[in-house]
Amino acid sequence: QVQLVESGGGLVQPGGSLRLSCAASASFFSTNAMGWYRQAPGAQRALVAGITLSGSVSYVDSVKGRFAISRDKTKNTIYLQMNSLKPEDTAIYYCNALRQRQWTNWGQGTQVTVSS
Repeated sequence: QVQLVESGGGLVQPGGSLRLSCAASASFFSTNAMGWYRQAPGAQRALVAGITLSGSVSYVDSVKGRFAISRDKTKNTIYLQMNSLKPEDTAIYYCNALRQRQWTNWGQGTQVTVSS
């Protein structure tokens, strides 16, 4: 069974930075484009950033220029560098395949809280 383990969240002031990590099984990681998703209180889970197997990246408009997604093939891990954080970035952050039909079970996520 594929396991996704997110980490790196925390409490940060507006304007601060965090780096999230997501570790996956080698087979899942090596065969899927990956994405970071977030779910704010009272909202649906939504895609934030994606990275293909070839390294092409994409972002939702609200995080462009502030967030950067990357992947480390040697560690079967993807990262989300988040800079210039805003209160509206507060959410639980998850990783999974970029394409819905390839989603596996969701991990526990990592909480990001942006507050002064």
